[in-house]
Amino acid sequence: MIEILNSIDEAPIDLMLLADPSKKLILEYLKNGKCFVYKENDEIIGCYVLQEINTDKIELVNIAVLESKQGSGIGKKLLANAFDYAKEMGYKELEVGTGNSSIGQIAFYQKMGFRICNIDIGFYDRTYNKKIYENGILCRDMIRFTKIL
Repeated sequence: MIEILNSIDEAPIDLMLLADPSKKLILEYLKNGKCFVYKENDEIIGCYVLQEINTDKIELVNIAVLESKQGSGIGKKLLANAFDYAKEMGYKELEVGTGNSSIGQIAFYQKMGFRICNIDIGFYDRTYNKKIYENGILCRDMIRFTKIL
């Protein structure tokens, strides 16, 4: 079951840290965004956060699934819910960004109908104090994707 949270105090920060290593940034986008959680047996096992860019465009700024539940289709359910919510709210486009080293996420977004629209060169160098490595690759650039709803 997916539900929207009414307060940022309810947000599963530890879960969101799987997708973004900066608690400070997570708290910043939670202030201006909407957080949705996926529960099984009253346990939060997945979540995502949407933040408006403008009246036509909304951004998926965080999506995370418990590591033990990854690969079981929960991410697809979360993303499908985000598409439905964004359409219902009148948005025409959904954007998301991920690191150049996030091989699985890059494939996931494209499988879900997103297309690469931009690369923010040096985003992670500018935004994070610590170097991030995934899949043996230094994460430096943000690959931006868009999906027309």
